[in-house]
Amino acid sequence: MDTSLLLAVTFFCGLAASFIRLPPLVGFLAAGFILNAIGFEMNDTIAGLADLGVTLLLFTVGLKLDVRVLLRREVWGSAGLHMGLSVLVFSLVLVALKGWGFSTIDGLDTQAIWVLAFALSFSSTVFAIKLLEEKSELNALYGRIAVGILIMQDIFAVVFLAFSTGKVPSLWALSLLALIPLRPLLFHLLNRVGHGELQLLFGFFLTFVVGTSWFEAVGLKGDLGALCIGIMLAGHPAASGMAKSLFSFKELFLIAFFLSIGLSHLPDLEAIIVAAILLVILFIKALLFLAVLMRNRLRSRTALLGTISLSNYSEFGLIVVAVAATNQWIDGSWLATIAIALSFSFVFVAPLHANADRIYQSISPTLRRFQRSRLLSEDQAVDFGEHQVIVFGMGRIGSGAYNQLEQHYPGQVLGIDTDTDKVNAHRQAGRSVIVADATDSDFWAKLSPSSNIKLVLLAMPSHHGNEYALSQLRRNDLNTKIAAIAQYSDDADSLTRLGADAVFNLYNEAGSGFAQHVYQELVQEQATILQAHNNSSNDV
Repeated sequence: MDTSLLLAVTFFCGLAASFIRLPPLVGFLAAGFILNAIGFEMNDTIAGLADLGVTLLLFTVGLKLDVRVLLRREVWGSAGLHMGLSVLVFSLVLVALKGWGFSTIDGLDTQAIWVLAFALSFSSTVFAIKLLEEKSELNALYGRIAVGILIMQDIFAVVFLAFSTGKVPSLWALSLLALIPLRPLLFHLLNRVGHGELQLLFGFFLTFVVGTSWFEAVGLKGDLGALCIGIMLAGHPAASGMAKSLFSFKELFLIAFFLSIGLSHLPDLEAIIVAAILLVILFIKALLFLAVLMRNRLRSRTALLGTISLSNYSEFGLIVVAVAATNQWIDGSWLATIAIALSFSFVFVAPLHANADRIYQSISPTLRRFQRSRLLSEDQAVDFGEHQVIVFGMGRIGSGAYNQLEQHYPGQVLGIDTDTDKVNAHRQAGRSVIVADATDSDFWAKLSPSSNIKLVLLAMPSHHGNEYALSQLRRNDLNTKIAAIAQYSDDADSLTRLGADAVFNLYNEAGSGFAQHVYQELVQEQATILQAHNNSSNDV
């Protein structure tokens, strides 16, 4: 009965959130508090599934992460500078709030204030990556920088936890260096397991045995191990396939994570009021992120979208407060306060992230006044030049389309993708491809009705991206034909309503293309051979 109730409440809360255009995870958060209020208790099963979800999330993030991102100044510099400023500002705010009549704040000493400020400076890795995945913008510039900052924050948290708990890594931690020569072996195994259930099982093995168990055995955090193993495999061609095979499990387990927040802590009235105050203070945290990112030569739109992704409180903040409470540095009641502030921040930021581009367009004139004159090369505006055919999304489908179109429009085809490494590989192969983001409103603002574009192919893996690009093309009133791909019939209908001239369902077209290929290669070839044989017989 308890399981049935949990599933029912969770499903209907997630469904209600989607009906009002919020991410389902907001409904899962609400479900946790509702279940807690009606007497449902946190148990080891939910806690275990939540841990599995977070660990799998970090592993799959590692599979997609280019470690060079962490070495960029706009990542490590922004992460370090923002954390320092946030701790200072939050400390001053907490000091200013003392004497307002809230017992939880009045009882804070200097050490407790610093610990709380440190906990509040973190942003949620799970929440931010979940939102970026839903919009398929992990590979967008702002998405890559946001993920890099989140990982740097996680590293700061791991260092804090190691020192605060007194558990320094053992000498056996040096055994982790063996992962370097083991990398070719892991690559070989990944080649051998194929693409079925064995690949899925290998993913779990790498996450929870090679990563989590090994790192925990030498005194390091298991989640960090899962992330590191994922990063090690990121360069393998099968890494993206493994991430896709783990996707459903990760999504299911993460539901338990969001439920666990509400199930673990049911706050009293004072905790809710203090959490609401912390939500207001979150605005300061957002402004600091915006200032730091723009200082690092990011365009105003990139900085704003990155800021919205990072403007929340973190589950790591709960962990830091829990450790501080165990060490009696802070009162345990703060756990409930931080939990509700965390939930408030998720509910507040989710709709902002969904409407981030509309928000940017409304305030862009003001933001651009503070934009640096010299921007990062990959964040500068681009245009289509004199190209007549544009292919958005240079994956396998886009690349195949590019090659075919180049035969009909030699030198007039331009490919566009957000992945820098993919773009460089295409350029080395002799294709004309640039780095750009089709969901960037500034990118489209440069187009004019006099553009020479005759044909546009929307071959991006994200339906959201294809929809947005299509709407922008139609809004600019370009006299061009537009074709798009879709995986599902309802997505195809949506693209047609938005004005696509042709929509190709990948699965239907794959079957049609396969049949056409078979006919050309086998049936026509056999007919040609038979005709040649008949002609030969007639000659005789």
